[in-house]
Amino acid sequence: MSEAFERERQNNSRLDELSAKVSALRGVTVDIYDNARDQVVIDNTNDTFSNMSSSLKGSAGRLTRMAASGNKVAILKLSAIIIGIFIVLYYLSKIFL
Repeated sequence: MSEAFERERQNNSRLDELSAKVSALRGVTVDIYDNARDQVVIDNTNDTFSNMSSSLKGSAGRLTRMAASGNKVAILKLSAIIIGIFIVLYYLSKIFL
């Protein structure tokens, strides 16, 4: 009887060890998944900023050509856009800071 009890105790001990290892493996798997998901988000963000950067460069080039043409109305529009951007940035900095 005591031999059966001892084997049952050993089985329970091994089962607890196995359960702890499975839990640790599950935690590592979840961490790997979270890290991979974060990398995808970072890559998408980099692509978005890259597209935005190229769009801004194109817009700046068009504005420069417009101002270089010497058209007074175009220069006034460009000045109004620049002043408007500074005003918006000023008010946004007051709101968020």
